[in-house]
Amino acid sequence: MSTHRADGKPLKQIHLAAHFPGVNNTTVWTDPAAGSHIEFDSFVHFARTAERAKFDFLFLAEGLRLREQGGKIYDLDVVGRPDTFTVLAALAAVTEHLGLTGTINSTFNEPYEVARQFASLDHLSGGRAAWNVVTSWDAFTGENFRRGGFLPREDRYTRAREFLETATELFDSWDGTEIAADPAAGVFLRDARAGAFAHRGQHFDIEGRFNVPRSPQGRPVFFQAGDSDEGREFAAARAEAIFGRYGTLEEGRAFYADVKDRLPRYGRRPEELKILPAATFVLGDTDAEARELAHEVRRAQVSGQTAIKYLEHVWNRDLSAYDPDGPLPETDPVPGENTVALGRASVRQFRDPFSTAREWRALAEAKNLSIRELVIATTARQTFTGSPATVADSIDTLVQQDAADGFILVPHLTPGGLDAFAETVVPLLQERGVFRTEYTGTTLRDHLGLAVPGAQRSGERTDRRATAP
Repeated sequence: MSTHRADGKPLKQIHLAAHFPGVNNTTVWTDPAAGSHIEFDSFVHFARTAERAKFDFLFLAEGLRLREQGGKIYDLDVVGRPDTFTVLAALAAVTEHLGLTGTINSTFNEPYEVARQFASLDHLSGGRAAWNVVTSWDAFTGENFRRGGFLPREDRYTRAREFLETATELFDSWDGTEIAADPAAGVFLRDARAGAFAHRGQHFDIEGRFNVPRSPQGRPVFFQAGDSDEGREFAAARAEAIFGRYGTLEEGRAFYADVKDRLPRYGRRPEELKILPAATFVLGDTDAEARELAHEVRRAQVSGQTAIKYLEHVWNRDLSAYDPDGPLPETDPVPGENTVALGRASVRQFRDPFSTAREWRALAEAKNLSIRELVIATTARQTFTGSPATVADSIDTLVQQDAADGFILVPHLTPGGLDAFAETVVPLLQERGVFRTEYTGTTLRDHLGLAVPGAQRSGERTDRRATAP
């Protein structure tokens, strides 16, 4: 097996992570093998499988409000989840190496509070915490908060940038030389300036003392999700990993090159930002068996009711009278703000519903598709489908050809959907020499190959910890 790529460079090491599948319609919750999405045993099973497979980290998404459609709670996929910090802190106690990544909103929270929670998680886990910085796009979610709807959509990244900048100032207010470890007393101050901060800005005007010392990996790893030009620029400036949505070679390479090419203007190198698309998968003993199973999975994910509800996102009207096995509506979408599919992220995908309707009608007519068949065709989710050997080859090819640095895997079953991948695909990647057989570091930054921020001024972390009891 060659140790170098076609361009002569050494083979890239693949980064793998696992997304606990909830708050979405990826999960086939009707499957008899599906388990709870809220009981802690499900999180433990999932996390331990990922750690056994030597994954970089586990990722939790977040939902701040139950979604509605037509004025009723949307009950066709999994809804709700326990608090992210609570789950990740509990998982820190039952894992040793796995990174713990949580999605926390920058629109309705405050920097001091979030920085303190993540710094605490980083200490509790021994340096395995990461923060997926997101914004809230709608006033619907904001109604849960005192200042709900106060921020115009176009200003969300402005606040997010300042939020992250402020949180970073808090993390870095302890530079590592200001504390020492004492075998008898634990941590004590050596510098009265420790934790001092003052931030004056458009969104935040705060001053005080940050009361959580610098964590084992300097500060949590910063993740960002966003495909818009503004989102890509935000990631290039501040993030250390970005979630991608492209699982094909051509689209993946274009996204990869675009984001990496933005880094130099911020004084950053390509290796300082990892590009990790979310990826679903269906495995079978053969490629044909996997394709057949993938078809069954998609039909389970997109029921007739689900198809109609999805179509309402575009048409912005009640379509409950339509037959999901029949043709698309002949009427046009209702223009203006979407008032049917409140709180549904897919509404954001359809900036031009009239154009989308025209395209879907043309596709349905050309292929004689029903509403349900059309929704299945236009929302295909299986990034990797095939035998373990086929899937391993696909993942390796995309990474080696710079379409990604790795993938965040989203199984369709909870909590056991990751098991088969860990048992069959991971060993094949290890045989190729492109994925670790053992963890070689203790922090998430170690797993991702990221430097410790401010290490040059914070002293030797290992020396400071070595003197502790």
